[in-house]
Amino acid sequence: MEGFWAVFFPVLRVWFTCLVVLIMLPAMFGISLGITETYMKILLKTLEVRKMSVVIHFCLCDSGLIQRNDSSLEQEIEELRRNRPKSAERGDFTLSDVLYFSTRGIESIVEDDVTQRFTSEELVSWNLLTRTNNNFQYISLRLTVLWGGGVVVRYCILLPLRITLTAIGLSWLVIGTTMVGFLPNFRVKGWLSELVHLMCYRICARGLSATIHYHNKQNRPKRGGICVANHTSPIDVVILANDGCYAMVGQVHGGLMGVLQRAMERSCPHIWFERAEMRDRHLVTQRLRDHVNNKTKLPILIFPEGTCINNTSVMMFKKGSFEIGGTIYPVAIKYDPQFGDAFWNSSKYSMVSYLLRMMTSWAIVCNVWYLPPMTQEEGEDAVQFANRVKSTIAQQGGLVDLAWDGGLKRAKVKDSFKEQQQKKYSHMVVGDDSSD
Repeated sequence: MEGFWAVFFPVLRVWFTCLVVLIMLPAMFGISLGITETYMKILLKTLEVRKMSVVIHFCLCDSGLIQRNDSSLEQEIEELRRNRPKSAERGDFTLSDVLYFSTRGIESIVEDDVTQRFTSEELVSWNLLTRTNNNFQYISLRLTVLWGGGVVVRYCILLPLRITLTAIGLSWLVIGTTMVGFLPNFRVKGWLSELVHLMCYRICARGLSATIHYHNKQNRPKRGGICVANHTSPIDVVILANDGCYAMVGQVHGGLMGVLQRAMERSCPHIWFERAEMRDRHLVTQRLRDHVNNKTKLPILIFPEGTCINNTSVMMFKKGSFEIGGTIYPVAIKYDPQFGDAFWNSSKYSMVSYLLRMMTSWAIVCNVWYLPPMTQEEGEDAVQFANRVKSTIAQQGGLVDLAWDGGLKRAKVKDSFKEQQQKKYSHMVVGDDSSD
């Protein structure tokens, strides 16, 4: 037994020394020694071999099973009527209209625009992760050997390394922000707080083997502004905080998350709400407005969708973030699913399970685009402003722009939306001049 400990402690010491010198210290100061780049090159070569080894594969097309056009309800029904032998005039009812609603209903049952946004993104080719091989069949011994070697690398080498880095990063975040919190409120306190946050988030990013490409850095959010971004994963915060500090907004939690929140709040003016306060819309808006009006405070980071979407689309932005006033700094985030699925399906996986999946993926690779700042135009209400910002983010990130509410992940369609569609058809049947 003594011989075991005599070997174990020197190995452990070498392990931590390499960890600190080769990964942690460069990460803390934003320096790269080329280790991640070398790993990514090897990984790309491996995935290229995988493509050559796949004998049979099947995947769903990106466009989906159902081919839809962008025509409105009125346009599609009028087109359907024109194709009939006896075309009905506008303001009349024709039985062929039933075909439109029946077709759209069946299409929605087979593949709707909303439900598929809350499931993992389909891959064009397999990335050697068991969790993504549902649509692929293979009969190659070489590919099986590659997959087995990948399991050993991911679970026996990368996973312990990533857990260690993440634990160190979170521990330093709690300890560092707590110590900074005891300092008097001078300028040096804010500088140290930002330094601690930045260093710890960079260590956590290395714990996920994150490779992040930032574009248009001249548009980075400035103090007193509001940064809004599309939301795919809880690690969106880590991705953005690697390149700058933000004031976080969210609900007060318990457990480990609560410990982190309380420690961070001691050194930086983050905005945490109690559950009862979150229901008070005016209170939330006022606290956010007070923060924005202070041009010395960090920009607020908000995800207006309110839930995680699967890296293919951008769904409805809640208007509350756009009623505060001030300058909006849009940010588009797009992950590369080839190396790992960053989407968090919160209805299927707990936070611990999700983080385990992230740490056993090949890597997290994403692009971040800082877009030019936007302000509310004259005569534009909060909803229109939110939609304009959302469209800009979707266009830059190559994402589908959807008008649906992300809250449909857990809730039913509102009756008001159904009534809106019914009114549209009613105007077609009874005519626009009807008093009803």
